Amino acid sequence: MTKNNSITLGITGASGAFYAINLLKHLVNYYQNVHVVISDAGRIVLATEMDLTLPESPKKTQIALTEYCQTSSEIISVYSKENWFSPIASGSAAPKQMVICPASMGCISAIATGASNTLMERAADVVLKERGQLILLPREMPYSTIHLRNLLTLSEAGATIMPASPGFYNRPKNLDDLANFVSARVLNHLKIENEIVSPWGYKNLKDKNVDDKNKEDNQ
Repeated sequence: MTKNNSITLGITGASGAFYAINLLKHLVNYYQNVHVVISDAGRIVLATEMDLTLPESPKKTQIALTEYCQTSSEIISVYSKENWFSPIASGSAAPKQMVICPASMGCISAIATGASNTLMERAADVVLKERGQLILLPREMPYSTIHLRNLLTLSEAGATIMPASPGFYNRPKNLDDLANFVSARVLNHLKIENEIVSPWGYKNLKDKNVDDKNKEDNQ
C-alpha cells in the first residue's frame, strides 16, 4: 500500500483518550510520518482512561507509542509542548493535515483566538494559515455558548469540526467498534479510502465500489 507523506496528531486532556489511540493505530497504516504532540493533561487522561502511562521524555514516549501501535520506528515522531524547532511549528515544513483528537475546549479556544501558547496550538494555527486541512474532534458535554462560538469561528476559518459521536447503525459490540467508527469518518475526510467500517447501506466498501461503478456505467 502506498502511504501518504505526513500528518500531525494532537492529543489534549479532553475525555476520549481511547479515540486518540485508536486513530493513531490507523494513521500509522496510511502515513509515512505521524507527528504527535500530547498536552500534559492529555498524558493524565491517557493514564486515567486507558492505564497508558507515557514517559515525560518525547523520545521515550515515541518508543512507547511505536511499540503500542506495533509499527515501524521511523513513522511516529513525538515533540514536547514547547519544541518550537519542530517541523510542525513552521509553515515551511509542517504537514498540510492535522487532527486534534480529542480536542479540549481550552485548546479550541486558544486556536480560535490565535493564542499559540503551546506547540499544539501553533501547529494548528500553521495548518490554518497555510490553507491546509485541520480536523478537530471536540469532546465535551454540554457545549456552552462560548464553546459553540469558538467552534463556529474555527469552522468559518476552514477547520472541520467532527465531534466524537459514533453511529450505532452498524451495531457496535465494544469500545473498539465505537472508536473505529470515529476513526473511519476521520480517514474519509482525509481522503483515505478504508474498510474499517462498512458504509451506510452496504456490507462492505467493495459492494459500495461495485454499486458506484454500475451507476457510472448506466449514466
